Amino acid sequence: MRENYFKSIVKQFEFYKFLGESTFDQLDESHLFWQFNEESNSIAIIVNHLRGNMMSRWTDFLITDGEKESRQRDLEFEKVIKTKKELYAKWSQGWICLFNALNEIDNDSIKASVYIRNQEHTLIEAINRQLSHYSYHIGQIVYIGRMIKGSEWKSLSIPKGNSKQYNLEKFSMEKRKIHYTEEFLKNKKTK
Repeated sequence: MRENYFKSIVKQFEFYKFLGESTFDQLDESHLFWQFNEESNSIAIIVNHLRGNMMSRWTDFLITDGEKESRQRDLEFEKVIKTKKELYAKWSQGWICLFNALNEIDNDSIKASVYIRNQEHTLIEAINRQLSHYSYHIGQIVYIGRMIKGSEWKSLSIPKGNSKQYNLEKFSMEKRKIHYTEEFLKNKKTK
């Protein structure tokens, strides 16, 4: 079960990383800094926050509290990122930190306590907390991208109006055991 969980969780993180990057790829540089109003976050601000959170949570994941003293969370919501290249660099830095930490988990780690802001979590609770947090913000990124692109948006899931056709294709196949994100990523890479 543990091995299956960790394989599954890595695929889930990869899936959300893919959704974010697929959104960035559809947008012009100026779109990354668009804000609905002064109180809302741009995609660049959300990326900056995700990077800050990832670096804090996943650096020395099993050793130190996930809220590092060096983290300046309030600055994560400022207009720090200035270019698309910088956005990708910060995005990549956070994900590299996350995946490196996940790769360090072994059978001895499973019983570890993980602290975030001095609150104890099991290893699985801490990982699930971060998956939920990141999917929340990546959903915001995708939604902003879709608002900006309007009718030019290329769907990252089943396109509107295509559910029936999609289901016909799926139900015409033999039953199989495959993780949703694995199938989704494979299909998107081949298109």
